[in-house]
Amino acid sequence: METKYDVTITAIGGLARTFLENNKSVILLDEGIRPNLSDMVVEHSGGLLAGEIKKGDKLRVGSSEYTVMSVGSDVNNNIKEEGHCTLVFNAEGSMPGQVILKGKGQPVLANGIHITFYKK
Repeated sequence: METKYDVTITAIGGLARTFLENNKSVILLDEGIRPNLSDMVVEHSGGLLAGEIKKGDKLRVGSSEYTVMSVGSDVNNNIKEEGHCTLVFNAEGSMPGQVILKGKGQPVLANGIHITFYKK
C-alpha cells in the first residue's frame, strides 16, 4: 500500500454533518486556515501530499473504504495548499475541487479519525 495523503480529523463544523446527510459530501480543510468556514467544514491536521490522487486510488475514512471514481482538476493543488477538497460519496459531481467516491454508505465522522488516500 502506497499512502498518498494521511490526516486526522480535529474538528467537525456544525453544518458538516448536514452536508454529508443532505448532499453526500464533506468539505475538508486544514485546521485553522479559514476560521470563517469552520462551521461548514471538517478540519484536519496538516498533511503532506506524497503523490497525486488519481482515479482508481482508495480513500479510507476511519473503517470505511471508498474507490476514487474521478478527481477534479483543482483537487491535488488545493490539497497541497490548504488541505482542501470536497469528498462526494456515491453521488454525481463535476466541480474542479471534488473527489467522487464509490463505496458502501457514508462514513462516520469523529475527531481523531484518519482520512487516508492510498494506492493498493
